[in-house]
Amino acid sequence: MISWTAAAGIAVIAFGLVVTPGPNMIYLVSRSVSQGRRAGLISLGGVAAGFLVYLAAAAAGIAAVFALVPELYLALKLAGAGYLGWLAWKAFRPGASSIFTPAELAPDRPRKLFGMGLLTCLLNPKIAILYVSLLPQFVDPGRGHVGLQSFLLGLVQIVVGIAMNALFVFTAGSLGTFFRRRPAWLRIHRYLTGTALAAFAVRLAVERPHPA
Repeated sequence: MISWTAAAGIAVIAFGLVVTPGPNMIYLVSRSVSQGRRAGLISLGGVAAGFLVYLAAAAAGIAAVFALVPELYLALKLAGAGYLGWLAWKAFRPGASSIFTPAELAPDRPRKLFGMGLLTCLLNPKIAILYVSLLPQFVDPGRGHVGLQSFLLGLVQIVVGIAMNALFVFTAGSLGTFFRRRPAWLRIHRYLTGTALAAFAVRLAVERPHPA
């Protein structure tokens, strides 16, 4: 069984990652602003399914595979850092807009919304690193079945992730209106977003290449 300390640690990390703008937030907010809350919630269902895929992989011991083949983990880590760095550059470049800026997006059918949410989550380097690198550090072999501990810790991440992303879906429209009326705050938001993404990219790039 997991300890309260381990559960709280994963919850804090999950919260920190989910409020840092990344692929999941960008997709959910942009779809919610352009197509409404229903579309955002369907997309969130796909993201939740992606969380479950990572949860199953963690419980099956995917971290052990990366421990045996560290080159794979290093490649994933550097690819994730590069992707986050690219998102940071997009936020900083002149003329860039906030993720809450309304965009002209063609309405998607529910199946595509769900599928894109799933794909976005599966390709999200932040979630991959969380399950491959961070979650195993909270597993204590002395407390029982390692797979069960990974499963329970993953559930904590999923609860936090879904709750916070649902909040983004429900408030995206209001925030979009707020930023449209206040261009200065829109620029501040872009710079804060870019800074957070850049900091996470650097931290990911220099992190020791050991998943567990």
